[in-house]
Amino acid sequence: MFKIRTMNTISPLGIEVLERRGCVVGADVERPDAMLIRSASLHGMDFGPELLAIGRAGAGTNNIPTELCAEKGIVVFNSPGANAEAVKEQQICCLVLASRDVVGSIEWVRSIADRGDEIPALVEKGKSSFAGPEIMGKTLGVIGLGATGALLANAAQDLGMTVYGFDPFMSVDAAWRLSRSVRHAETIDEIYEQCDYISLNIPFNEGTHHMIDAAALAKMKKGVRILNESRAEVVDDVAMTAALDCGHVAKYVTDFPNQVILRAPNVIAMPHLGACTPESEDRCAVMAADELYDYLLNGNIKNSVNLPDISLGRMGVCRLCVIHRNVPRMITRILDFISALNINVEHMINKPRDGYACTIVDLGEAIGEDVAESIRSMDEVLRVRVL
Repeated sequence: MFKIRTMNTISPLGIEVLERRGCVVGADVERPDAMLIRSASLHGMDFGPELLAIGRAGAGTNNIPTELCAEKGIVVFNSPGANAEAVKEQQICCLVLASRDVVGSIEWVRSIADRGDEIPALVEKGKSSFAGPEIMGKTLGVIGLGATGALLANAAQDLGMTVYGFDPFMSVDAAWRLSRSVRHAETIDEIYEQCDYISLNIPFNEGTHHMIDAAALAKMKKGVRILNESRAEVVDDVAMTAALDCGHVAKYVTDFPNQVILRAPNVIAMPHLGACTPESEDRCAVMAADELYDYLLNGNIKNSVNLPDISLGRMGVCRLCVIHRNVPRMITRILDFISALNINVEHMINKPRDGYACTIVDLGEAIGEDVAESIRSMDEVLRVRVL
């Protein structure tokens, strides 16, 4: 029976996935084997030695100290693609909001609510102040062609836009999802130079911090309209404010408001609404719950953000799972130790990722905690489990 602590409100569907498999799930669970969270910050939290995994019911993991977790042998999962439909739909809305002053027009109409019979005439006279261009026939640049970016690119084409896509790390799966009519930008500068609208759909990390800075903005068309569904930190807000002040950027739509950007003109800021649909929350929670349970039960890893994905069908009597640094002869040392005990290896797999690796070995007979502890004491080993 696995113990799983929740943080934030988790969809009941996700909790049900775990409870019907015998897990104890709740916010007050002590000494948990795993955690299931949404946006709660885990930075500075003291993780107990029994914590094996953290499941994020969503895509972004900036609220989790992923590198620290890797060093402790704690697998961090996310739910890529589970909220893609919700975010795509909001971005389509944002394309229109960036074009016509829908928000301003609604606020203005409410401001004349006490004008009585004058309202129809005032509306006809004032509506031109809020007009804007159609998106049909315009050019959209999608930076980041993961699950959400690919859906947006395909949808924008259906709306009559010419679409350029840029993603140097695009996966094979993403390539299959993407319409063949989306134009492949060889460089990000091609997006900047060609596109009337630019949508940001990339993760925030050290390499993308302030990617949209003064230099990037200067390369864009005058009057460009920018949508940010990535993270606030991907955009240099000071540079964006300057570009908005002088009109180089016509509109900036962001899901990540802060005190700097809210003072700038022509900003439409929303309270991180992209994935806020009940359907999205259900899908994210179920995906994260499935990932956690498969890891806890079988040692399989899918959609980890800090350790390699690895999966192996069960064979043999018991399973040995080792998380270790990706160093020479590590696998040989583990197998030599098992072989010296005259235990047969039925099946095995090893997968590396950056400085870490995971090894799963299915054995022909059961091993005890003494064997696990011997492997655990090897240099460069971070976590050992016997399943």
